[in-house]
Amino acid sequence: MPTSEKNEFSHGSVGVVYTQSIQFDSLTLEGGETITPLEIAYETYGTLNEKKDNAILVCHALSGDAHAAGFHEGDKRPGWWDFYIGPGKAFDTNRYFIISSNVVGGCKGSSGPLTTNSKTGKPFQSTFPFVSIGDMVNAQEKLISYFGIHKLFAVAGGSMGGMQALQWSVAYPDRLKNCIVMASSSEHSAQQIAFNEVGRQAILSDPNWNQGLYTQENRPSKGLALARMMGHITYLSDEMMREKFGRKPPKGNIQSTDFAVGSYLIYQGESFVDRFDANSYIYVTKALDHFSLGTGKELTKVLAKVRCRFLVVAYTSDWLYPPYQSEEIVKSLEVNAVPVSFVELNNPAGHDSFLLPSEQQDSILRDFLSSTDEGVFL
Repeated sequence: MPTSEKNEFSHGSVGVVYTQSIQFDSLTLEGGETITPLEIAYETYGTLNEKKDNAILVCHALSGDAHAAGFHEGDKRPGWWDFYIGPGKAFDTNRYFIISSNVVGGCKGSSGPLTTNSKTGKPFQSTFPFVSIGDMVNAQEKLISYFGIHKLFAVAGGSMGGMQALQWSVAYPDRLKNCIVMASSSEHSAQQIAFNEVGRQAILSDPNWNQGLYTQENRPSKGLALARMMGHITYLSDEMMREKFGRKPPKGNIQSTDFAVGSYLIYQGESFVDRFDANSYIYVTKALDHFSLGTGKELTKVLAKVRCRFLVVAYTSDWLYPPYQSEEIVKSLEVNAVPVSFVELNNPAGHDSFLLPSEQQDSILRDFLSSTDEGVFL
């Protein structure tokens, strides 16, 4: 069973890791179309035990990928959730076998717009079929079954990753013991859809868009950068932006912006273009917007089928996925007598709080995973 390599990295690091790829015959999408073959890029950390009951699936957010922890050779920065995954950390690789995969529709190794269409010999680009959160989870289920895992110890994720975790609990209620949903929602509000639509329109308005059939030399880079700038504004809180930037002028060249926050956003947009694909941005944000388990009585009815414990985490400063959306999930679980722990953290970082290092958050995750309730839903 593949695991991460051990090396001389600091205590708590899983060291050098490699993204792997596996191919399945096909995946039938919820819309009726079929992806043939299905490619899934993934990484693992830790060791799967003989009973195969110590596996945790970690699901990434919009711009994430399979690289959740450790270092790729030559990289100076670790995976996106490295603070929480490793020996002695919340997701303790001495105890758990952690799996992280790139979502279908993404651009980091799994089947998506950059995948070559066997019929044309060219990348699918905008001809790739629509992908839902459900499709992402169904692809992950194939990977989990490949490892011979019948029941995951936990599925965890924040933002879009939280939606995937929720979908797992509904689509495969007997396949997971614990579910961790952070900074997420059971469906997007009109405001959340509006933010994503502005980002998509920025890409569609780029002169290089070409109906999504652009070349790598002439990508809609400006539109994608603007989409990222718009999205990044929603990830931070007013308090965080005020403390970090205030009304300070930018350093160096001031021709393009009058304020430091503008310079920061421009940098975020330009750097994002180097690591993400515009078509994938459109596909993934549409998957987010179309995801819906319902609200109120509808959500309560859908969650009646779940068979796992829940930890739901919200953040007071998160105005993109405000706490009331997490509370609605919690209320629907409580109506169904599903064991659920709810924590609202007063972290000033906004929506990005779930991604950032936090000893308090580490402790909450660690305590939830370490606690047992053998009499419930086993």
